[in-house]
Amino acid sequence: MYLAIILVFAIGYLAIATEHVIKINKTASALLIAVICWILLIFGRDTIFTAISPSHSIDFITESLLIQVGEISEILFFLLGAMTIVELIDAHEGFSIITDRIKISSRIKLLWALCFITFFLSAALDNLTTAIVMATLLKKMIKNKEDLWLFAGMIIIAANAGGAWSPIGDVTTIMLWIGGQVTATNIVTEIFIPSLVCMIVPLIVLSFKLKGDFIQETADEDSVEIKGGLANHFEKRLIFFVGIGALLFVPIFKTVTHLPPFMGILFGLSIIWITTEILHRNKNEEHKKHLSIAGIIERIDTPSILFFLGILMAVAALQVGGHLLQLSTLLDKTFDNIYVINTLIGVFSSIIDNVPIVAGAMGMYSLDVYPVDSVFWELLAFCAGTGGSILIIGSAAGVAIMGIFKIDFIWYLKRISVLAILGYAAGIGVYMFLN
Repeated sequence: MYLAIILVFAIGYLAIATEHVIKINKTASALLIAVICWILLIFGRDTIFTAISPSHSIDFITESLLIQVGEISEILFFLLGAMTIVELIDAHEGFSIITDRIKISSRIKLLWALCFITFFLSAALDNLTTAIVMATLLKKMIKNKEDLWLFAGMIIIAANAGGAWSPIGDVTTIMLWIGGQVTATNIVTEIFIPSLVCMIVPLIVLSFKLKGDFIQETADEDSVEIKGGLANHFEKRLIFFVGIGALLFVPIFKTVTHLPPFMGILFGLSIIWITTEILHRNKNEEHKKHLSIAGIIERIDTPSILFFLGILMAVAALQVGGHLLQLSTLLDKTFDNIYVINTLIGVFSSIIDNVPIVAGAMGMYSLDVYPVDSVFWELLAFCAGTGGSILIIGSAAGVAIMGIFKIDFIWYLKRISVLAILGYAAGIGVYMFLN
C-alpha cells in the first residue's frame, strides 16, 4: 500500500501535467487522486504506519484528515475572497485607472514601465490576476505579433517576480505565510531585492536587443471595449481603491488581531460587498447583476479552487503516510545544502505546478527543523515563485498569458526561457550574497 500511494500520486500527477493531451480537466484528476490516496491510507494503515506511529487506527487517520482539511481551508477561503474582490474591481473597470495613464511609445521605455507596473501590481494583487490585467493592456497597445509575444513573456517574468516577495502575491507565498513558515514583514524585506534583480537582469539583456523604434500607442477611447459602461467614474474609482485597500489591509489585520489571513480577506470582502450594495441599490436588476458580488461569484474560477483542494489533499496524504519525511531525508543525504535543494525545487516548479511542490516541502520540513523566517523558507518562497517563469506552463501567470495570446511553447522556450534562467540565477546569487 505504501508504494501504491506513490504510484497513484505519480499517475495522477502525469494526468494533471498532460491534461491538454488526454482531454481530462486537471481538477478532476487532482480530486480523484486525493480521495484514492486517503482510501489507500485507510486500507493499508497496518503496514504504512508500523514504523511511523503506534496509533494507526481509523480514528487516527480521520483525525489527521480533519486537521489537514482545516489548514487547507484557510488557503481556499483566502483565494476565494481575493478572487471575488479582484473580479469586482474588474467588473467596475477599475483597472483602467492604471492602464489608461500609460502613453509611452518607445519600445524600451514601454517595456520597462510595463514590467515595473506588473512587478508592484503583482505584489498587491497576485501574479495571475496581474498577468490577465496586463494582457488586456498589451492587446490595446501592441499589434505586431512578435512584439506582443515578447512583451507578454517579460510580463510573465515580472508577474512571478513581483508575487514572490509579497505574502499575497503568489499562491505559494500565501501557503507559506498562512502555514506560519514566513512572516509578512520578513518576506518583503528579505526577498524584495532578489525578486527585483530577477526581473531587471532579463530586462537589461532584452533592452540591448530591442531597437529604439516606436510601436502603436494606446487606442482611442472610442475604440476601447468597455464592459457595458455600467459603472460611472466615481463608482469605478471608489471600488478600485476600496478593493486594493482591502487586499493591502490583510497583512495589517493579521498583525493586529493575530487571526489567520483568511479572516482579514473575508473582512475586506464584507466591506466592499456592503459598499457595492449601497452604491447600486437603486439600479435595475440587470445592472446590479453585473456589478454586485451576487453576480460576480458566478464568474469565479471554481475549478481552480477545487484543483487546489484536490492537489493539497493528495500531498497531505503523502505527509500523513510518511512519504514526504523519507523524501526530505533522501534530499538531505544527497545534497545536504538548502541552496541546492531550493534551486532544484524552483526548476522543478517550471515543469510541474509549484503548489504541490511547496506543499510537499512544507510537509517534509517541520518548523522544528527550519524555524519561522529561516533562510530555507525565504529561499523556497523565491525559488518556487520565480522558477516557474523558465517554462510558459510553469506558472499560473504563464498559462493564462499562453491562453490569451496563443503563445507557442517552443517559441517561449527559445526566446524567453534563457532570460528567465538568467534572472532566476541572478536572484539566487543576490540572496546568497545578502545572507
